[in-house]
Parts: sequence; C-alpha cells; structure tokens
Amino acid sequence: MEPGSWHGEDYHLGVWVRPRASREGVAGLRGQDLCIALNAPPVEGAANRALIRFLARELGLAKNRVELVSGEHARNKRLCLKKISKEALRDFFVRWGVATNHT
Repeated sequence: MEPGSWHGEDYHLGVWVRPRASREGVAGLRGQDLCIALNAPPVEGAANRALIRFLARELGLAKNRVELVSGEHARNKRLCLKKISKEALRDFFVRWGVATNHT
C-alpha cells in the first residue's frame, strides 16, 4: 500500500509529522501516512516549511513543486508533489525503507 496516490503527473502524499525530533527523516508508516520526523517546532509554520524543505531535498524537487494541500495546523498533512517522476518517488521510498506495491 502506498502512502499516497497519483493524479496525472502529480503525487498526493499523506504525511504524519513528528516535530521537535532529534533526527530528521522518514520514520516509517503510520497507518497509510508516511511518518516524517522534523527538527523544527510546530510554531508559526516552522514545521511546515521544514517538511517542504526536507521533501524537496530528498526528492530532488524545487520547493515550489512541493505544495501543502491540507493540514496546515495539524500533524496529518496532505501534500502534492508536482510533476514528480515515478523513478524519483520509488528511489525515495526505497532509500527510506518504505515498502510500496507499485509506485
């Protein structure tokens, strides 16, 4: 099961954010959402900015191609990864040890 779904060339990703973590990275799956630990606190959008920066860096995307769709003030978030290649997404999941059926 994937933590998201394809919408044309875009991938909508469900994320559960763990702010104020000692180490940043993907911490597995939480239900159907990707659990991501961030150093930033959940204050004044800092965790949201850190999440976008982390995903853009790890996926090789420009920050403006990672859009927060919902969950601005919640731990559960939905992001749109614009025009991402299936290979880049698959490599990201493999690198972080997230098993998927068909990316």
